[in-house]
Amino acid sequence: MARTVPVGAVDPETTRLIQVTKKALRLGIKKVRPGNTIGDIGNTIQRFVESQEFHIVEELCGHGIGRKLHEEPLVLNYGNRHTGTELREGMVICIEPMVAVGTPHIKRSRDGYGFSTADGSLSAHFEDTIAITSRGCEVLTQ
Repeated sequence: MARTVPVGAVDPETTRLIQVTKKALRLGIKKVRPGNTIGDIGNTIQRFVESQEFHIVEELCGHGIGRKLHEEPLVLNYGNRHTGTELREGMVICIEPMVAVGTPHIKRSRDGYGFSTADGSLSAHFEDTIAITSRGCEVLTQ
């Protein structure tokens, strides 16, 4: 899981960015149930984030998780409804919206481990791991 946490006093726009990103994750999780698709999740996240006048970082995304940390399917934070991998009972995925105030493009840090927005604008990131069950889903990281 991942969480964005403000340190010290932050301005209202930063607070709003964090709240929007957190809500985008919650809305994406609501779409997790057998028969829905990865596109249903991504479309819901994208429409909400863009309605709040922020941008989806498209170069990073969620993923399946199992024997390895990052597995198929890619769980995009954008897309079209009813497209992509169909969700099935027993799958475990990570949904992780990454939202930017400015450009949605990123660059790697010099050490190769970190990322920042290409224009240096603020971004936020939240992630949960979700098991798909016959009843819908169970958030494993809460």
